[in-house]
Amino acid sequence: MRTIHLRHRLLTLASLAALSGAAFAQAPAPTAGKDAMKEPQVRALLTEKGYTNIDDLDFEDGQWETDATSANGDRVDVRINPASGDVVAEKLVSNLSENDVKAKLAAAGYSKIHDVDFDDGVWKAEAERADGNDVEIHLAANTGEIIHVEND
Repeated sequence: MRTIHLRHRLLTLASLAALSGAAFAQAPAPTAGKDAMKEPQVRALLTEKGYTNIDDLDFEDGQWETDATSANGDRVDVRINPASGDVVAEKLVSNLSENDVKAKLAAAGYSKIHDVDFDDGVWKAEAERADGNDVEIHLAANTGEIIHVEND
């Protein structure tokens, strides 16, 4: 009788160990499940972030991939995480266009705005201050905040 009781206990412990092992098993890597973004949602997200000319949108290797034109006019390869919606471009891009930058500078009192360019993750432009001095202005990529002004 004692042997049967001991055997029953061992089976119970073995079952519990097996169940606890399953509970602590590593979760599978995320995939494009039922809650993941579908193609129309991805297109809407990219458009909202300033991308246009969205071509060849494909789901490969667990993520969405496409070629698109960024808001600043650069043609870039873009990857989108289907679960989080995170957008990663092959190179730093801006949500602002050249016209957005010109409007921000005009609102800040600059005139004769020209040579607007997005380079190395910063918008750069040349303009004239209200006092008539020519300056080069650097603006943050996505906010358009003026981060540096120097005499030209």
